[in-house]
Amino acid sequence: MTIRVVLADDQALVRAGFRLLLDTEDGFEVAGEASDGEQAVAQAVEHRPDIVVMDIRMPGTDGLEATRRITSHPDLGGVKVLVLTTFDVDEYVYEALRAGASGFLLKDTEPVELLHALRVVAAGEALLAPTVTRRLIAEIVGRPEHRRIDTSAVREVTEREREVLALVAGGLSNDEIAAHLVISTATARTHVSRIMTKIGARDRAQLVVLAYESGLVTPRRGSSS
Repeated sequence: MTIRVVLADDQALVRAGFRLLLDTEDGFEVAGEASDGEQAVAQAVEHRPDIVVMDIRMPGTDGLEATRRITSHPDLGGVKVLVLTTFDVDEYVYEALRAGASGFLLKDTEPVELLHALRVVAAGEALLAPTVTRRLIAEIVGRPEHRRIDTSAVREVTEREREVLALVAGGLSNDEIAAHLVISTATARTHVSRIMTKIGARDRAQLVVLAYESGLVTPRRGSSS
């Protein structure tokens, strides 16, 4: 399967570097490029890529607003957003995840890690960069002013599902959850799917955000992970 990607970054040199990397790697195709958020949305609508690699800080319509538009667009349900940022602690990253981005990476990520991240996002299997992402979410979502979710759906989550959700929030894949709970991978996948439906999460990244916001998972203060 070829993973089709749209590159959104206001720096032409950055886009050129990403394009060169993807053009020389089997299994990837650059479907389009954008220099700002407005173009990113337009490219997503035109090309329906698997992933939009989105820089947050762009002039005009920024990556955060573009992410919101893409993830809420009725015709772009299959398009995922991978956010790139220069900073490992950036509140905009949290907002992008909350808006429906499937994860984020730092711009200084090694090429092999970026390729792996794109494959992971395309598969929809796991939250990216779990240690950094988890720390970011724990620090920001733990603040009272960010608990804005309607928690009425939380009552429908069973104790077993809470247990599974805590493991998802810890960055575990379905296989790892299955091994931890001594259940089949198919059962773990079913649990995760049901939780996402109950809470209204687009994917695993947003599921973790909503888990923290709802209080189903409590951030561990002072933890490096």
